[in-house]
Amino acid sequence: MSRDRYAVIGNPVAHSLSPKIHALFAQHTGEELEFSRLHSPPDEFDTSASSFFGRGGLGLSVTAPFKNDAFHWVDRVDVLARECGAVNTIVYRDGETTGYNTDGLGLKKDLERLGWLKQGARILVLGAGGAASGVLGPLLREGCLVTVANRTESKLSNLKERFPDLSMLPLSEAGGSWDIVINATSAFLHGESLQFDLAITSKSRCYDLSYQSDGLTGFVVASQQNDARAVSDGLGMLVFQAAEAFSLWRNVELENEVASNVLSRLRS
Repeated sequence: MSRDRYAVIGNPVAHSLSPKIHALFAQHTGEELEFSRLHSPPDEFDTSASSFFGRGGLGLSVTAPFKNDAFHWVDRVDVLARECGAVNTIVYRDGETTGYNTDGLGLKKDLERLGWLKQGARILVLGAGGAASGVLGPLLREGCLVTVANRTESKLSNLKERFPDLSMLPLSEAGGSWDIVINATSAFLHGESLQFDLAITSKSRCYDLSYQSDGLTGFVVASQQNDARAVSDGLGMLVFQAAEAFSLWRNVELENEVASNVLSRLRS
């Protein structure tokens, strides 16, 4: 008997840890499934997704650069996906596709695992692109005081329309002290540095949405060098958002301890 089929779709996608993560979740829960990588040409998400589900696929994890395409392709979306305009999880059930965004929930749960998150926490998010937009909703619902800093004011204005409770400021003016500083830019991935006052990372808990196997992303290293109170990359967020997706697909509840154990195995 063939197993239920799931995949992660992206471009590139060969590096994705999703198959390993979901295999570990399936092993823990006893769920029988197959999880693969699906590479799609840049302008062919609709065709690739339709073909996958047409051949019996039951769910997709959506990574860059297709989260916006997925939002427009699915039949309906949940509240968090509608709020940020992006979908990272697609569930096929009863002839319909539903799009979800589990990124923000994944970040929230990882910050809780780290012991950083509390109501009223002052959080500075660096960057106002899709990565930032995807995580803001759950942080605001948690009662955090979130400020987004970005180079261009147009992106700040777009975010403000989606999330009226946000505070905004130009990146060049991002100073002061914060409980948590979150890097939601890709600048450090390309060996660049952001044009901001590094003093904001001093004594703050600094979190990078990007991740590396050893945890030492460019932003993490820069924050450590500037005497950050604590640092973390985003591998935990990846695992916890995947746990949310797995629960949606399989209708099973994954305890946080399971996701934490998977995270430990990925680090080892």
